[in-house]
Amino acid sequence: MISSWRVQQAARVIRAGGVIAYPTEAVWGLGCDPWDSDAVYRLLELKERPVEKGLILIADSIRQFDFLLDELPSAWLDRLASTWPGPNTWLVPHRNRLPEWITGRHDTVALRVTDHPLARELCALVGPLVSTSANPAGRPAARSRLRVEQYFPGELDRVVGGALGGRKNPSTIRDLATGQIVRPA
Repeated sequence: MISSWRVQQAARVIRAGGVIAYPTEAVWGLGCDPWDSDAVYRLLELKERPVEKGLILIADSIRQFDFLLDELPSAWLDRLASTWPGPNTWLVPHRNRLPEWITGRHDTVALRVTDHPLARELCALVGPLVSTSANPAGRPAARSRLRVEQYFPGELDRVVGGALGGRKNPSTIRDLATGQIVRPA
């Protein structure tokens, strides 16, 4: 895959510890390197979101989550594979393989293989990426670049231009073990 200049620049910013905004399937997202605690805590501060809530990670393919999925029952893996890429976020046991600044107080982590072309391209370059809606807590999720810039004037390291994926609502969140819907689409 040959990446666009704007995505290459965003990848550089992420690798340098930056926080970016980028379009996703339904709303604009904020993202950073999930392994960089300073970047994650800065993102949480921008959103006014407590670390205890945990964050979603997105990837460009199920293989980017292999380190979390390697010991799961085959029926669970089939469930994931049948819904990805797409608008399905699954709560998956993390077995202490992720830092607490990603998992919060939960025994699971929210994972999605995105079907948004720009987000997939970005994950192909940097690996799994934090993906949380671009809005301060309690405010509507940004559906335009202008709204992102109004919410976070001069506070982000890069805003990656592009179109939303056309979905009306953010992804459905389900518990992988039970199939229960935690957040409907």
